[in-house]
Amino acid sequence: MFESCAFDTSAEQWSWLIPLIIIIVLSFVMRRRRPAEKTPQDIASSLLMDVMANQRALEKFDTQKRPKKLQLGSWKRNSEKIDFLEPSLRSTLTDTFRQIEDFNLRVESAKMYKSTSYLFGVNIEKLQQPLEKSREGLEEWLKANIEQVGPGAGRQGCLGGGMGGGSLLGG
Repeated sequence: MFESCAFDTSAEQWSWLIPLIIIIVLSFVMRRRRPAEKTPQDIASSLLMDVMANQRALEKFDTQKRPKKLQLGSWKRNSEKIDFLEPSLRSTLTDTFRQIEDFNLRVESAKMYKSTSYLFGVNIEKLQQPLEKSREGLEEWLKANIEQVGPGAGRQGCLGGGMGGGSLLGG
């Protein structure tokens, strides 16, 4: 009889704990989701943020015991929406993110098989050059097109010219 009483108390605790856990998980997932990029400026700045994050990650690559995968989220969301960019920049971005996908597959294999041998063929310099070219191209495009749109146009924030004040372009 004592054991069934303990079980009932446990069941009562779980009845309110499970919905609480679900709410916490859902709020975390919803907060982590990035809003969809709607304007060409949003798309270009999102791609630029991923390129810059990937450059920083590659700078730390040699010092990491466990290499991390590079960011592809913006590319996956927006690769079909970059017709507004010059063909040479589109080609550079496509090549760059293909190399990043290959890099990530190698990192994933190294983690899965717990062997760094999958990373021996990775040439970081070969990946840094297209990332730099992509960054420069996106920065130039954003600078030219944000100046055309003018301050206060579009979404307010770090690139919108509003009270956010910051800029990815540094100028």
